[in-house]
Amino acid sequence: MAFAFDTLGYSKRLQEGGVPRPQADAHAEAARDFVMSELVTKTDLTTAIDNAVLRLTVRLGTMIGASVALLGILDRILRP
Repeated sequence: MAFAFDTLGYSKRLQEGGVPRPQADAHAEAARDFVMSELVTKTDLTTAIDNAVLRLTVRLGTMIGASVALLGILDRILRP
């Protein structure tokens, strides 16, 4: 998902704080290019969590199924 980043407003805010314009512009563009591309959205997090929950559920189900099968086998082997 793309985010709108106000580089002009960011640059102006830096300039108001005493940063020279060329540095403020460079900083604003760097923030847009490098920082904004690394942000994660709520949808991204929800999807990642849903996938992790699904994988854990499948693993737990597999472990329970294998345990029940092993107990069944041991019951047949060890029963006199």
